[in-house]
Amino acid sequence: MHIQRIHLQKNVISFTQSLTPFTVKGRTHIHKNLHKNIKQEIALLMESSIPTRSVEYMDNRISRYSMKKGNCEITGLFLQAHDVHCHHYIPIQSGGSDKFHNLRILHKDVHKLIHMTDTAKMNILMKNSGITEPMLQKINKYREKCKLERIK
Repeated sequence: MHIQRIHLQKNVISFTQSLTPFTVKGRTHIHKNLHKNIKQEIALLMESSIPTRSVEYMDNRISRYSMKKGNCEITGLFLQAHDVHCHHYIPIQSGGSDKFHNLRILHKDVHKLIHMTDTAKMNILMKNSGITEPMLQKINKYREKCKLERIK
């Protein structure tokens, strides 16, 4: 008896080995494919400095912004550099780090909402920012990680 073996091969079209941030060619390829607005905002973020933050934080903030295509991770809106805040999902005081997976790109007002404790100010900021119920649910998940009460 003869058994015929069939080999299936699947080609992943969107993957290329040249698309890596670890080589000059790869970084050039990635940079070319970034949207013009994102390139401008990344340049501004690269010029900024936050003296109290590590090099790892500053680098990962830019990488995260690029990966999210400049969009707030809660509102989904495109952020200009002056509106970008980078939040530690697990706070440093709770064992969080400046590693890429622990950072979130947020609009500065959303970041304020995550850390605020004054209910009246929170309500005004939510109304002025157009925070929807799904956005509020995400904000509350972040607040829980910061050991803060949920916003109702």
